Amino acid sequence: MSRYREQKNLMEQLAKLQAKLTWSELSEFKMFIKRQKDDEEFDTLSMKRLRELVAKYEVKRDKSAFDNLFKPRQDQNNEENDK
Repeated sequence: MSRYREQKNLMEQLAKLQAKLTWSELSEFKMFIKRQKDDEEFDTLSMKRLRELVAKYEVKRDKSAFDNLFKPRQDQNNEENDK
């Protein structure tokens, strides 16, 4: 993935999490927005900080919990077909 594309995706993710940011992180995010509007590609330190902010606030959900919701239906359908 190109750096600019990754930068754009990280900025979109962080925009969704904007309400959770502290005041200092919010001011830093606003600076990132201004730099991106100028079509500036971030340097390695800025990209590192952007990744840290996204990792700090992004919630990773365990998708295996959703599988348990759907398995009983499939088991019930198989039992009904066997009868």
